[in-house]
Amino acid sequence: MQQEKIDVLVIGAGPSGSVASAYLHKQGLKVKVVEKSKFPRFVIGESLIPRCMDHFEAVGLLDCLKEMNFEVKDGARFMNNKGVVCNFDFSKKHGEGWDWTWQVPRADFDKALTDELQSWGVDIAFEKEVVAVNFSEDGSSVTTIKDTEGKESTIAAKFIVDSSGFGRVLPRLLDLEKPSEIPEHSSIFTHVKETKRPEGREGTIITFDVIDTDTWLWVIPFSNGDTSIGYVGKTDYMDSFKGTNTEKLQEMMRLSSYYFDRFDGVDYKYEPRMIKNIAKSVKQLYGKGFALTGNSAEFLDPVFSSGVTFAVESAHLAAQLVTKELKGEEVDWQTQYTDYMLEGVDVFSTYVKEWYTGNLQTIFFHSTENKVIKEQICAVLAGYVWDKTNPFVKNHNRLVKTVAHIADMEMAAHGKS
Repeated sequence: MQQEKIDVLVIGAGPSGSVASAYLHKQGLKVKVVEKSKFPRFVIGESLIPRCMDHFEAVGLLDCLKEMNFEVKDGARFMNNKGVVCNFDFSKKHGEGWDWTWQVPRADFDKALTDELQSWGVDIAFEKEVVAVNFSEDGSSVTTIKDTEGKESTIAAKFIVDSSGFGRVLPRLLDLEKPSEIPEHSSIFTHVKETKRPEGREGTIITFDVIDTDTWLWVIPFSNGDTSIGYVGKTDYMDSFKGTNTEKLQEMMRLSSYYFDRFDGVDYKYEPRMIKNIAKSVKQLYGKGFALTGNSAEFLDPVFSSGVTFAVESAHLAAQLVTKELKGEEVDWQTQYTDYMLEGVDVFSTYVKEWYTGNLQTIFFHSTENKVIKEQICAVLAGYVWDKTNPFVKNHNRLVKTVAHIADMEMAAHGKS
């Protein structure tokens, strides 16, 4: 069987794998990326948040993305079924950092990244599946991959970065899966070619239309005229809709009084897809000779669009630590990688959980807006969840509950007056 010898094997060519391999390649390491799919391919995770821009810029991938002219995302709109609207503007957030990002069809976005990497000489093997991995005591490994015709070959690597996303290759092969602490929700989604898109900002702004505490619709317009639409709700509620996925989504669109007319009768470009029990977690983020990045490690509910940011944050950090380790430097993976990443995950997890308790929705839709609090929450929604100067990062566990409680009391007092 043919065997290839490299420094680092990267599993998956999405944003996480692209950022990791870009950094490693620029450090002079011999990298090979193995990707199960053929690009371009449809994948979810189309709403980015500003923090991810730092990492694309740092590894030299920002310019190729700018050339794609994706729809600029400079904030987000949340609305509820009572007609109350909460707008966040990333330029009005606590602290420093990017104040814009993009809304992207991931098929085009991911291909732009891999095309750029291949132009640099990065070896990307598409339509190759990892079927087995064997680690030695020193952390080196031999990975067996299989092509679409069933032909197998092996790759000997000093280190593996698993950026396989929902494929979760190493978590499956090494029994690293564990249940998420995020409530069980599922999603159903597709793309449409818009025929009734409004002019101006109304036609381009990303919106989260909140049907009830557990159920919400996303609307993500792209610059190419397509729009991503999808619902998230409790798994048993999503399962209560009958018929094909198209029939289910068409019926669910009736729940949105704001968007029903805009998307009524519009053909779906794809049979809607469903992901059940979205949130995922693992027992550990690294081991001897490997690190898990992106959705391979931890995937939270998509309500705040954190997926790609955690993917590239973890990929960039892991790649830096891998480089140090392979150059003989001491690396403390627990402190420098796991503890750091889980700090950010913990902050965002609080916001996801408090969204579904209703506390965060109470704050968002409170009639009296506190400018400072909104700026601090906006920074979290922009992905700057490691900034301890932000009280809503540093004290995230109690502050959301406290502010929501105060808002409830104010509303109760107003109701009595």
